[in-house]
Amino acid sequence: MAVKILVAGGFGVGKTTLVASVSEVAPLHTEETMTVAGLGIDDLEGVAHKEATTVALDFGRITLDTDLVLYLFGTPGQERFWSMWDDLASGALGAVVLADTRRLDTSFGSIDFFERRGVPFVVAVNVFDGVQEYTEAEIRAALDLDPQVPTVFCDVRERASCREVLLALVDHLAGVPAEAVTPVP
Repeated sequence: MAVKILVAGGFGVGKTTLVASVSEVAPLHTEETMTVAGLGIDDLEGVAHKEATTVALDFGRITLDTDLVLYLFGTPGQERFWSMWDDLASGALGAVVLADTRRLDTSFGSIDFFERRGVPFVVAVNVFDGVQEYTEAEIRAALDLDPQVPTVFCDVRERASCREVLLALVDHLAGVPAEAVTPVP
């Protein structure tokens, strides 16, 4: 079975890195060098060192077992590119919302997007440099997550960690009743 999964989250949280880390094929990236055109438009708070940004999507694939292949579509993080999300979400069965505890507010747009469309998701907290500053309960409260939404910690630079995030999503999808999922047209 082939399953389409979105990887979403705020600008600079590690979506491109997650897709690249876990993909068994050479990932497709649509990264472009950041220019002065984004000054005053893109919020660089916490990611001032960032030099490139995804402008359309990232794509990768991972085979979890002989009967399950995940096709990963990473979304662009800046709000000015969110108009593409509806197209990217078409046919998706689930999503990973990647969060950065230094900028949790950048997760709200992704969470709202999937909640409004009835797309099951997990929240994966990218633990930058091994620093876990907040407990799961604190993060869940800050993001106002429904009790059924799984939360996992990860390091998107490590393949095994990214694979665990995807397995958590698959487990979550297996437990979601079919009538509770709104198909994305």
